[in-house]
Amino acid sequence: MLRIPLATDDKYSRGVVGFVTGSLEYPGAAVLGVNAAYRTGVGMVRYVGPDAVSTLVLQRRPEVVLGAGRARAWVVGSGISALNRSSSAEQAIQVALESSAPVIIDAGALDIVAQPRGASHIIITPHVAELSRLMTVLTGRASEWAVDMINRDPLGAAGRVADELGVVVSLKGHVTYVAAPTAGDVRTVFQVTSPTTWLATAGTGDVLAGMMGAIVATAQPVTLADVARCAATAAYLHGRAAAHASAGGPITALDVAEAIPFVMREVLTT
Repeated sequence: MLRIPLATDDKYSRGVVGFVTGSLEYPGAAVLGVNAAYRTGVGMVRYVGPDAVSTLVLQRRPEVVLGAGRARAWVVGSGISALNRSSSAEQAIQVALESSAPVIIDAGALDIVAQPRGASHIIITPHVAELSRLMTVLTGRASEWAVDMINRDPLGAAGRVADELGVVVSLKGHVTYVAAPTAGDVRTVFQVTSPTTWLATAGTGDVLAGMMGAIVATAQPVTLADVARCAATAAYLHGRAAAHASAGGPITALDVAEAIPFVMREVLTT
């Protein structure tokens, strides 16, 4: 699902990914996701968010274009609180969902997955506790979606959510479980184990969401099975980048993002 630029490509044909991420409380999520997207090889990034966060994004990545516009994929929700979303964030997220582009829904936007949408494909990226809360609210079946029940069969849980909601599920953790909705008699699933446990640190989920957005924008997947392959590819590269950055020791989320080009080069030249 990784695409090497052609001699005829420009920044638009290489893929544009838009972000509605970050907040005054969690501005770093926007910086991390945008940085990760560029490091994963997307041609252009748009960012929609508070002015103060936009300033931080531009300080790290001055090539970012501020404001809404056409994109081949959107990343929404990272660094945004579901309990405290601003009206401007709500509006920007709805614009992304009403577009025809795929949308990666993370963190503080997971609750909107059940709302009407025009987006062609959706990836949700919860960890186990987030999936438990989301499905308990949506179904009212608290015992069925308790954390311990999900942990008994995480791949099965991801598959059931994919079928119930019609989205690709990337259930994050040391082992990430990716499932697409069943198509005919076939369900596309992946199990991706991180090479390092040092990846369990703040902000790495924001990096992963940015990587997914970039891979989806560049690969332009047609089917939900292809979208699931994009999500699994991002999880795989995320783990390899963490292992490279760690070399056996502690890392930060930004370290992971900075290691992405190295591991992509390894994968693409092997």
